[in-house]
Amino acid sequence: MSSELAPFAIALLAFLCAGGLVFALFSSQLAKQSESYKRFAAVAAHDTLLDRLASGEETRRKKAIEVTLREQEEKQKAKHGSKPTLAGRLRQAGLEWSRNKYYVACAASAALSFLIALGLLGIGLIPSLGFGLTAGLLLPHLYVSLKRKRRLKGFSDEFPNAVDIIVRGVKSGLPLVDCLRIISLESQEPVRSEFRAILEDQTMGLPMEQAVQRLPERIPLSEANFFAIVIAMQSRTGGSLSEALGNLSKVLRERKKMQGKIKAASSEAKSSAAIIGSLPILVILLIYLTSPDYIALLFTTSAGNLVLGAGAFWMLMGILVMRKMINFDF
Repeated sequence: MSSELAPFAIALLAFLCAGGLVFALFSSQLAKQSESYKRFAAVAAHDTLLDRLASGEETRRKKAIEVTLREQEEKQKAKHGSKPTLAGRLRQAGLEWSRNKYYVACAASAALSFLIALGLLGIGLIPSLGFGLTAGLLLPHLYVSLKRKRRLKGFSDEFPNAVDIIVRGVKSGLPLVDCLRIISLESQEPVRSEFRAILEDQTMGLPMEQAVQRLPERIPLSEANFFAIVIAMQSRTGGSLSEALGNLSKVLRERKKMQGKIKAASSEAKSSAAIIGSLPILVILLIYLTSPDYIALLFTTSAGNLVLGAGAFWMLMGILVMRKMINFDF
């Protein structure tokens, strides 16, 4: 090798030695960084996949909730579009009457009212027949309506406590069926019998969702409908049942407070309507006690019967108008 190329060869060897030394020192670090990058990329890809799955699951859950709510809305529209049958009203009133027994009660009420009007009040035959027919049609109907209203009110008052029992039971780890069984044994009527009916339907092989769906049919209240919607949504979409029912319990109690406020605000109007509606009847009774011959013309003459019927008709119209004005839908 010539003396002129020797310095270049020495410099090249020195550069190669320095490069090899640097590679030997930093190759492990580069490998670690490469492995770290691969792990980071794998974790990032896994997280992205989980996010996609979670978003897809959330989308499916929202769609299932929308489908459930749409089905419940259609069912409610179908129910509100048709009036309850006589058997349904008797069932909602808690009366173990058959149709024949109800018709017998109507006939007995009509006969008794006819005898009272004809024998005790001494009015004519035709007015007595009209009085008996009206009483036969109205008295059993009003009795069933009163029993039904009281039973629905009792259910509305006790139902939030039943929902709280389910919430505490689910939070403590009890299955939903056991919570319903506790309510069917410990709660007050009519909640106890209605939840017992749910358990009986479920024991006969009906799924829990469908068994609960029958509750609004027996108890046509928004509270029962809310409960059925929550159970249906939880069974189809999952989620925390205790949280959903806890929110339902709060809503029901707030509705109860609002009902109390509305009742207090409308009590004065209801009292005034009751006084105005009862004044004509009280005046007729007082006149009958003081001057029976004077008021008897309304019952013994054709003109009196016509005046009495017209007055009763317009009184009924006035009472219905006042009732419409002072009643509020909750």
